[in-house]
Amino acid sequence: MNITKKLVFCLLLTFFLVFLPTAHAADNGRYFVKSTKGFWKNALGVRHNFDNGFTTDASDFQLRLAKIFGVEIEPVAVLQILPEDPLAIEQPNQDSSVKPTPEVSDIQTPAPTKIFVPKATKGKGGTVRYLPSDQTPWGIEKIYNDSLITSTFGGADANVAVLDTGVNVSHPDLAERIVQCKDFTNSRFPIIDGKCDDRNGHGTHVAGIIAANAGADGRGIYGVAPQANIFAYKVCGTNGSCYADDIAVALRLAADQGANVVNMSFGSDQESSLIRDAVNYASFKGVLLVAAAGNDGPFPNSVDYPAAYASVVAVGAIDQSITVTNWSSRGTNSDSTSWIVEDRDIEFAVPGEYIESTWNNGSYVILSGTSMASPFVAGLAAKYWQSAVTDPMTTTRDFLHLLATDLSPLGDDNASGFGLPQIK
Repeated sequence: MNITKKLVFCLLLTFFLVFLPTAHAADNGRYFVKSTKGFWKNALGVRHNFDNGFTTDASDFQLRLAKIFGVEIEPVAVLQILPEDPLAIEQPNQDSSVKPTPEVSDIQTPAPTKIFVPKATKGKGGTVRYLPSDQTPWGIEKIYNDSLITSTFGGADANVAVLDTGVNVSHPDLAERIVQCKDFTNSRFPIIDGKCDDRNGHGTHVAGIIAANAGADGRGIYGVAPQANIFAYKVCGTNGSCYADDIAVALRLAADQGANVVNMSFGSDQESSLIRDAVNYASFKGVLLVAAAGNDGPFPNSVDYPAAYASVVAVGAIDQSITVTNWSSRGTNSDSTSWIVEDRDIEFAVPGEYIESTWNNGSYVILSGTSMASPFVAGLAAKYWQSAVTDPMTTTRDFLHLLATDLSPLGDDNASGFGLPQIK
């Protein structure tokens, strides 16, 4: 009789877990289940597998029932991309009252009211080609330490993974730079190869700062390392939210796929064990990790995760007067050992205010934020990747320290760390 009751109970439990609709998902939509048992994986459904458990989009009822049986479950952290609002830019040599007009090949189309429009206009006989207001904007001039620079160079054979909202792989200035394109955000499939559509624009902007090559016609914008290869890994949705498990899986895959540098222009006040473990994994495999420090300044100890980890290069932002912006997050450098990178330290401060770069409709916009600062350092790392040495990651990071010019206040300070790395 006891055996029969247990059998009936197990059958009922399996029915409720497996066949109960999952439409009413938990508040943040995803949970980490700390179990490796096949029963719970089959019952709740698996999004991503990890060494000590798996993530799931199961319903509240399924999760509550699993908890009754002692299964440890916790919400998956959600991170956010870190820019300020986009600004419209105007074509050079135009009256301020005149709206920017794209260059058109073979056809004439109405001018957009802003340089960033929902879609680039296409027509029979030609395609709209937008032009930047400056092919080498002030941030590039500052990093290259040359106010007269007209083009950039470098980054050949270096692989940079951009974990972000995706990338417009058809943008003229990026089309030749994308060598991998993957989507980790799809609700039905954990990873989709060959798809990384950027409906937000943030990821395309970041990728352009790193590796835009001005396009085949040479009339677009230049990034820091225009010969670098870009792994476009979409880990954030259109609204800029990024699940920690998607980030963790993408970070591990980037390391396995041969990424030399990873840029992460997103953050959170709270750390995630999934991302922490993935950071440790990638760092152990020799990947240089670069991340936006955050826009929570000027308060000390305000660096976001994952930039807060000592194994990640935390990048703050400066303005055109080479002053750290008020909103750039600050570290705890003054309380740690000088010139030694420790947890929650700022490592560099680079251009991050009014940064012009590529946009997801084939045009260009200006954004501000430490999200824009981080890719300048990632691009420099790609440009100077020390592939010939035993430990390229550490050697490259140390070399960036040598390139840095100390900023005010002098010393390893909370706002700028080693300072502004520039091409000497």
